[in-house]
Amino acid sequence: MNRRQLLRGSFVVSAAAALPRVGAADSPLEVTFGPSSVRELARSLAAKSFEPPDETLPGALKDLNYDQYRSIRFRPERALWRDENLPFQVQFFHRGFFYKNRVDLFEASNGRAKPIKYRRDDFSFGEGLGEWPDVDLGFAGFRIHAPFNRPDYYDEVCVFLGASYFRAVAKGETYGLSARGLSIDTGETKGEEFPVFKAFWLEKPAPKATSVVVHALLDSKSAVASYRLTIRPGDSTVFDVEASLYPRVDVAHGGLAPMTSMFFFGPNDRKDYDDFRPAVHDSDGLAITNGKGEQLWRPLNNPRDLQVSTFADLNPRGFGLMQREKKYFAYQDLESRFERRPSLWVEPIGDWGDGAIVLFEIPTKEEIHDNIAAFWRPTQSLAAKNEHNFTYRLHWGPDVPRSDALARFARTGIGSRGDESKLFVLELMGDKLKGVDPKSIKGVVTAEKSEITNIVTEPNSETGGWRMSFQCSVKSQKPIELRAVLVQNETPISEVWVYRWTP
Repeated sequence: MNRRQLLRGSFVVSAAAALPRVGAADSPLEVTFGPSSVRELARSLAAKSFEPPDETLPGALKDLNYDQYRSIRFRPERALWRDENLPFQVQFFHRGFFYKNRVDLFEASNGRAKPIKYRRDDFSFGEGLGEWPDVDLGFAGFRIHAPFNRPDYYDEVCVFLGASYFRAVAKGETYGLSARGLSIDTGETKGEEFPVFKAFWLEKPAPKATSVVVHALLDSKSAVASYRLTIRPGDSTVFDVEASLYPRVDVAHGGLAPMTSMFFFGPNDRKDYDDFRPAVHDSDGLAITNGKGEQLWRPLNNPRDLQVSTFADLNPRGFGLMQREKKYFAYQDLESRFERRPSLWVEPIGDWGDGAIVLFEIPTKEEIHDNIAAFWRPTQSLAAKNEHNFTYRLHWGPDVPRSDALARFARTGIGSRGDESKLFVLELMGDKLKGVDPKSIKGVVTAEKSEITNIVTEPNSETGGWRMSFQCSVKSQKPIELRAVLVQNETPISEVWVYRWTP
C-alpha cells in the first residue's frame, strides 16, 4: 500500500482537454489562477475516463531499494521561497521506491500559477544509482517548513507523499499517524481503491503570514476531488479543509476525513509480545463527540482477527485517533519517542447528516504497519455526476482542541482472573474529580451477553484521579461489547468508555 496546463486565461478545462505535464512544450508557463480553479478542473476531469497515474521512470530509478531511495536528498538551500525571507519554505521529494507516481506542482501568486520544474541539481544522490537522462521527472511530493519551534530554524510542519496521504506535527512533536484525502471501499472484499493526489498548487505566502494555502487535485477510478487546505502551524497545527467531490460512479463506501495509525500493543493488549517496552503505538484510542454531545472513548486493539466497529450518528461534532499517553515511561523508547506523536481530531464544519464513524483494527505482527483506520462514512452513497461539498478542520496536536469538563479515561489495563474472567482496570483523570465526595461516586458498567461483577471505584492518590475496576466473564470466548461511565448522584461526570474484548 503506498503512503504517501490548463487553458490560458480561465484555468477551466474543456471536455477534450487534459492536464499536460510540467515542462511540456505546448504548456503555458503561467495561467490564470483563482479560488475556484482546482474545483473547476476536478469537475471537468470527472466527466472523462480515469487514466492511471504516470509511473514512467528511467531504468536506474525503477527498482530502487529503501536505502538507495533514502540516499536521494533534496538540497535545503534550493527550497522554494528560501531566498525571499518568507515564513514558509517548501522542499520536494524525488520519485522512486514506493513513490513512482508523478505529481505536478505549481506556485500560485498574484492570480497566476506557474509550474515548479524538476531540476536534478536540486537533489544530492548516493553512490551506485547509475545514470539517467536529465529530463523532467516531476516530483513524488513535498514538505512544508516553518520556524514554529524556534525563530531561527525552519522545522517540518507537514508532508504530502504517497497516494493521498499526508502528515503533520505541532510544536515539539514528531511524525506519527497520517491523514488521507479520501478512502474508497476500505475493508470491502473486492479490495480497496487508493485515490492519488496528482497535482498541487502552493500559494505564495505574504511576508508575515501565519498560514499557507495548498490546493490539491485528487483522482481515482471512481471519483475526482479538489481540496483547499489552509495550514496554520503552532502548539496545535490546524488544517482548514474545503473538499469538493465529483464521483464518476456512485460511491457507496466512501470514507471522509480518513486517517490511519499504528497500534502494536499496550497495557490493554499485550498478548505474547516479547518486548522491553511497556507499549508501542502511534495512537491509543478513538475519541468521538457525537451529534447529541455524548463523548465516547474507545481504546484501540491489535486483534487476532480483523475488527470493524461502527458508531452510527447524525451530524457528528468531532472524532479522531488520539495519543493520550504522553509520559516517556509508558513507552521507554529513546528512538521512536511515541510520547511525542500527535493526536488528530476532525471537526466537521456544518452538518454532515446521517452516517457513521467507522473504525478498522487490523491484526499485525510488526510495528512498521499502519493497522488502524478511521473515517466518516455517509449513509447515502456519494452519487455520480453530482458535486458533494464537505468542510472540516483537522487539529494535529497533543489533545482534543476544547476544554473538557468531563473526566477522561487515561489508561485501560486488562489482566487475567483465571480462564473464565478478565479484570479491567480503568484510570480516570480530570478536574471534575477533584474534591468530590467518594460516597457520591459509582461506576456503571454494562456488557453485551456477559456478566459483570466486583465494580469498584476509588480515588488514586498516585495520579490525582480515580480508578474504576471490574471483572467480566469471558467463558463464552466470544467478542464482548462493554460500556462504562463514572457517575455522581446518577449524573455522568466522565466520558463513556466503550470497548470490544476479543478472545
